[in-house]
Amino acid sequence: MAACTRGLVARPFGLKTRLEVASNHGEVRMPVFRERPLRCKAVSTKSMLPLSYPSQRSQRLFKNQGLQLRCTRKNSAPQSRDTPPKRDTGIASEKEWGINLLDEEVKEFGTNEDGSTWYRESGEDLGENGYRCRWARMGGQNKDGSVEWKETWWEKSDWTGYKELGAEKSGKNAEGDSWWETWKEVLYQDEWSNLARIERSAEKQARSGTEDAGWYEKWWEKYDAKGWTEKGAHKYGRLNEQSWWEKWGEHYDGRGFVLKWTDKWAETKLGTRWGDKWEEKFFAGIGSRQGETWHVSPAGERWSRTWGEEHNGDGKVHKYGKSTTGESWDIFVNEETYYEAEPHYGWADVVGDSTQLLSIKPLERPPGVFPDFGSSGLPLTENLGPTDDPGPGTDASSS
Repeated sequence: MAACTRGLVARPFGLKTRLEVASNHGEVRMPVFRERPLRCKAVSTKSMLPLSYPSQRSQRLFKNQGLQLRCTRKNSAPQSRDTPPKRDTGIASEKEWGINLLDEEVKEFGTNEDGSTWYRESGEDLGENGYRCRWARMGGQNKDGSVEWKETWWEKSDWTGYKELGAEKSGKNAEGDSWWETWKEVLYQDEWSNLARIERSAEKQARSGTEDAGWYEKWWEKYDAKGWTEKGAHKYGRLNEQSWWEKWGEHYDGRGFVLKWTDKWAETKLGTRWGDKWEEKFFAGIGSRQGETWHVSPAGERWSRTWGEEHNGDGKVHKYGKSTTGESWDIFVNEETYYEAEPHYGWADVVGDSTQLLSIKPLERPPGVFPDFGSSGLPLTENLGPTDDPGPGTDASSS
């Protein structure tokens, strides 16, 4: 499915606030779900609005303080650019992070006129197999420690051709709001196919210091030189009595097969749970789609509607479905089959946007010394893919 079916520009599933729930005498009305995934052309996620908390207090988590950071000359205090991350913005580009490592080792710290303190250090770590890591750390806090920020940059390489560019930052403000974000790009040679791969990932989270609210997101993308592509995200959010989750994934094998899926669900402390999920598989114009919309009341009463489509490549589509209230349909219609057989952002795009990663220079290898591919840097694959979402609550989608 296209990116426009992923981004959320309102509270998922029409989540109600405490006042809205109270006005309905404690009952949460079942939202209306689509019976099939939206079909629309791929668009850039940059055009989507970030989702922030409706509460004015929570909006402090996303307030852009206009702070900037640059590698300053020696003995001048670094300035924080550590504003909270924004939701549903995916994986940032190299240019957006602006990583600029110094060519010299630095270790500095100081105190400003207002009593706030700062530090900045940079260096280089060396290891076996030509391992090299250039890094820089900087941070600071106000006089009483209620405001704090940290940021780390790094680039890694070895003689196997492994390269990594990354950053991590965290912070908190005087209201108790806190946030954390990390970002990575990796280039390596796949040991099975011997193809070059580029993998990108981002993790972000923020928590309110004044109410029970927070969110977490994990995004990943994997590409190889023959068009194999995998993308996905796991998201979690909470606002007082309400929590919601979202997972989605895309897989392209580079030979025409495509798999896409989405699973969203939400729950309230009153015991109401509801969700929506779908999946599609296609190859050479033939494939299927299927999905389910469901709702569980606080008393345990369950409603669901399932649907499916079979596309055989002959211009006819078999559509079928049923619900727990007795609905059912089983028809054939004349309909064109539409799906995206190739990612809208693929190998050529990620190579063009990874110039800083590709320009990392490894240590010079001495004559007669050969790289040990068994001890190269671990690719992002080791840390990516489906994991348990953080936060309280069970996986309601399995209900």
